[in-house]
Amino acid sequence: MEHTLEHVAGPVVLAGHAYAGAVIGSTAAQNVRALVYVAALAPDEGETVGEVFGRGTPHPNAPALTPNERGFIWLPDEAFPNAFAPLATADEQALLRAVQRPISVACIAAPVGRPLWKDRPTWYLLAEQDRMIPAENQRFMAERMSASVRAHDVDHTPLVTAPDVVAELLLEVVGQVERTRAA
Repeated sequence: MEHTLEHVAGPVVLAGHAYAGAVIGSTAAQNVRALVYVAALAPDEGETVGEVFGRGTPHPNAPALTPNERGFIWLPDEAFPNAFAPLATADEQALLRAVQRPISVACIAAPVGRPLWKDRPTWYLLAEQDRMIPAENQRFMAERMSASVRAHDVDHTPLVTAPDVVAELLLEVVGQVERTRAA
């Protein structure tokens, strides 16, 4: 990601969903002006993704996430309608299932460095119907980041099931960055 951000002229607003919250928080690119977490994980310095994901009581429909013999975690098929994207259509769930990428146990077990959210303005789209990362856990992460929170009655995949909500937040953040830049 760092190499990609080096090629972007001007200010950048980074957005991340789920595990990608840890990814955007780990960048050190100077042109990043704001971070947007969309039902995302936001580990603090020294914390692992697995620790922050496992904080609190999981939703009863959340799948057990166990690695395969190669150390990768795949969502089981039933996770898509039951927890990952319960508000999505059957076709959307099938597509999400087909394009999923596994997460390496090594990635979620590595402690993170100083997260960028300590140094940049941060927004958090809190998914109140999330069955993967319970709303209480999202609220905890957002509060410790001092993020501007936008809570919505959406599931874990608002990029699919409520794209207007995500777009509205991103436009709000880009507008704020532009106003700050112009001042």
